[in-house]
Amino acid sequence: MLNSLVNKYNIAGPRYTSYPTVPYWNNETFSLKKWKSSLIQSYKESNSEEGISLYIHLPYCESLCTFCGCNKRITKQHSVESPYIDAVLKEWDLYLALFDEKPIVKELHLGGGTPTFFRPENLQRLIKGILKHSILANDHEFSFEGHPNNTTRGHLQALYDVGFRRVSYGVQDYNEAVQKAIHRIQPFENVKRATDMARDIGYTSIGHDIIFGLPFQTLEHVKETILKTKTLLPDRLAFYSYAHVPWMKGNGQRGFHDSDLPSAELKRQQYELGKQLLSEVGYSDIGMDHFALTTDSLYESMVNDHLHRNFMGYTASKTQVMIGLGVSSISDSWYGFSQNVKSIEAYHDLLKDNILPVYRGHILNEEDLIIREHILNLMCRFKTTWEQNNLDFNGLPDVIDRLKEMEVDGLLKVGSNTIQVTKKGRPFVRNICMAFDLLLQRKQPDTQLFSKTV
Repeated sequence: MLNSLVNKYNIAGPRYTSYPTVPYWNNETFSLKKWKSSLIQSYKESNSEEGISLYIHLPYCESLCTFCGCNKRITKQHSVESPYIDAVLKEWDLYLALFDEKPIVKELHLGGGTPTFFRPENLQRLIKGILKHSILANDHEFSFEGHPNNTTRGHLQALYDVGFRRVSYGVQDYNEAVQKAIHRIQPFENVKRATDMARDIGYTSIGHDIIFGLPFQTLEHVKETILKTKTLLPDRLAFYSYAHVPWMKGNGQRGFHDSDLPSAELKRQQYELGKQLLSEVGYSDIGMDHFALTTDSLYESMVNDHLHRNFMGYTASKTQVMIGLGVSSISDSWYGFSQNVKSIEAYHDLLKDNILPVYRGHILNEEDLIIREHILNLMCRFKTTWEQNNLDFNGLPDVIDRLKEMEVDGLLKVGSNTIQVTKKGRPFVRNICMAFDLLLQRKQPDTQLFSKTV
């Protein structure tokens, strides 16, 4: 039965870190002026109560991992570090000039690329520069992505000293054949060393990222990776499907053949096995692809219905404003999205001219805002409602019609004014959200834009 559902629903679809999704942004009506206006409006509404989130993209890597679809620049020249940090701080200054009071920084995440490509002293200079004209929220959460092979005690200590308490390590898979295929040679001993160092210094939340569906990966490989992970017991885990998108220019996903990838049926078996093993170890299913121990803030947030999802993935609390700094970063004012230029050279050039390096975006209309709420509810709480909260909309009857077959298949239950995803339906939550995605329904993409949902 499960295999038949996988075959039926394994189609290309968004991961819904935003709505509208990036391919459906209306760039023709977007402008930098409108983006600034939407940001100022949202900032005035929310800064004093929620604070803001910051995502900083650090794009440099010393080597290419062929499973990665992120924006990156491969180099061993560390002379790029200081100029890039100067540019990010310049971009932050341009944002600060828009606000009439100091921003309260509640969340900050360093992503990449490889943030630990940067020297500890440069990372610390970056954070101190960000906080110099900001207020640090009492319940702030700072996190970064660390590469187990090059995260040193110096990195961990420098970031700990400026407020970081969470680190996530990309593990992917411990099998050597799989690691060679994705060009990510990373022995278990390196992950253990990095994890133990973080705990010793005082980090309170350590995460590991594990991927299923990788080239040459078997059920035994997934089992081996999770059993090794059990010995380290990270506080939270991302256990997600490899997104095979080789058609995206420059993403490096051409180091193996499609025939080397597990079938959809095997991928689902890998996921079910992994999920079972994680449950036996003591991890709770938080949301799509995410698991946490009951002592982690992500679990507490789920229990209290405070879980949020944005371009940084799942977060333990919501901020209405999320500003993305650095090349290719995406910002979210709640009323609008913007994305920075993807070229490092263009990024530097625009900032030299005191111009925010934004090149595209979308301003949400009333329908967008309602659909966004429904998709967020489904992704974060596996349920949504349109009772007494102004979330009814003209297209809702059509959405219900599109969900009927999924209801017959036992993936969800439709009430008079609610939709509840069943336990059986959780692996297919992306498909359920697609029924709400009016822009996707009105115009199917001409080319393949998204990875498979399973």
